[in-house]
Amino acid sequence: MSTSDNAAHYAQLAATYDQHWSHSDAFVTWMTAGIVDALALRPHHQIIDVGCGTGLYSRRIADAVRPEKPVLCADPSAAMLGHLRATVGLRPVLASAEQLGGARPNSTLADVPLGSFDAVLVKEAIHHVAPSVRGSTIAGLGNLLTGSGRLLIIMLPTHIHYPLFGAALLRFEELQPDPVEIAEHVRRAGLSTSIEYHEFALTIPKDRYLAMVRGRYMSLLSTFDENAIEAGVREIDARHPEPMLSFPDRFAFVLGTRRTRAS
Repeated sequence: MSTSDNAAHYAQLAATYDQHWSHSDAFVTWMTAGIVDALALRPHHQIIDVGCGTGLYSRRIADAVRPEKPVLCADPSAAMLGHLRATVGLRPVLASAEQLGGARPNSTLADVPLGSFDAVLVKEAIHHVAPSVRGSTIAGLGNLLTGSGRLLIIMLPTHIHYPLFGAALLRFEELQPDPVEIAEHVRRAGLSTSIEYHEFALTIPKDRYLAMVRGRYMSLLSTFDENAIEAGVREIDARHPEPMLSFPDRFAFVLGTRRTRAS
């Protein structure tokens, strides 16, 4: 998807984004706990959430950790950031991962200095970074870290078990980067690197899931026109006669840790 298409997708999705992704409070709580644990977050840490969207997880992190400094919430979509409003403990930054990583210039990022963050989170956003600048962007995000800071990239694997229609699943596999490739970029950035896979069993009413597909809750779905989406919804409905859909939601946690620099 092009940058302009991506921007249009999230501008349209902003109003219903939290409704789509907070369909399971247990899932959001589980994911937040995984983030806090992987990044070993503490109240004194300076945190930046890159590709934060509406701040769904930034808010949960702030509630869980009670950081002394505001969590920086970075996203290239003004419409998405608009849903942060004046949330206490969060500070919006209108910027993409590429801009923060130095792959694209931005003169407004003086408040995002190099070497000042204990934790950099990129949750389900790295696939939006073009392959040609993915490595340089990740290296630049690594440069935001303090001497012992952590970079956490959370992403779906290349194969998922979502109850999507067949064409969408095939397109996902064509477009989704491999976590192993992302881990190699993190390693090349000079960070100690690991990959862990975490899985959550989701159960969701089929009617709600079909509404999410119609609402193009995944950016992938914005690559299909209205007729294809409706045909896909009919395919899902026929394939799954059951009223409740149950499936595993599996994520790769790619963690990079800055080796402590000698003083």
